[in-house]
Amino acid sequence: MNGWTIEELMACVIARAIRDGETVSVGTLSPVPATGAYLAQALHAPRARLLVHGARDYPFRNGTKEFFDFAQRGRIDCFFLSGAQIDVHGNINLHVIGPYERPAVRLPGGAGSGMLYFMAKRVILFKMEHDPRGLVERVDFVTSAAESPQGVLRRGGPALLVTPLCVFRFHADAGRFSLATVHPGVSREEIQARTGWPIAPEELTDAEVTPPPSEDELAALRGPVRQRVAAIYPEFAARIWGGEVAR
Repeated sequence: MNGWTIEELMACVIARAIRDGETVSVGTLSPVPATGAYLAQALHAPRARLLVHGARDYPFRNGTKEFFDFAQRGRIDCFFLSGAQIDVHGNINLHVIGPYERPAVRLPGGAGSGMLYFMAKRVILFKMEHDPRGLVERVDFVTSAAESPQGVLRRGGPALLVTPLCVFRFHADAGRFSLATVHPGVSREEIQARTGWPIAPEELTDAEVTPPPSEDELAALRGPVRQRVAAIYPEFAARIWGGEVAR
């Protein structure tokens, strides 16, 4: 089995971070995290409970309140978030680019992501484009905060940031991301040039190469995982794997 796409690699990174027995929730417009969740369940996490928005077995049928109530009871072990901007401290911006009063771009808003960032026990961030406009030193507006004041209930926080170039790992003691692995074929110089915060030289030197998809991972991705993803994201499945996929 030759070759793989960057979406397949990102899904593998996400899948490897999911643990057996966890309750894993995937929100809207998240085909790569959904692919990763299904891959984890197919290979090493058969007892994971997957709550994938848009799937036929998605249990919350009475509006978002039912899901938010579930999250606020601490029932979600792992969730996924993205944003127009993500900064080195793990904050997410889904509101505005530029000053709030006179923004250059007004975005759709948080859609509950602020609460979910606090209530999920672990959050994996992802960005489908890696550029200095989206990965910044400080977000223009904090929609979803990575840290909270003392005395504020918070069950977890950011764990990883997965992009098409690399993986960053969050360090709660330092309150920031550091470079963890570099995807195959990507140079350290490219990562620094396309990241909007300075990466320490030792991070660039010490980061290992992200393990590429294994034969077993690719077989699962292009077989049963493909079918499950296509039922929710048919255009994504056709673009990544091609052809007609039964729904």
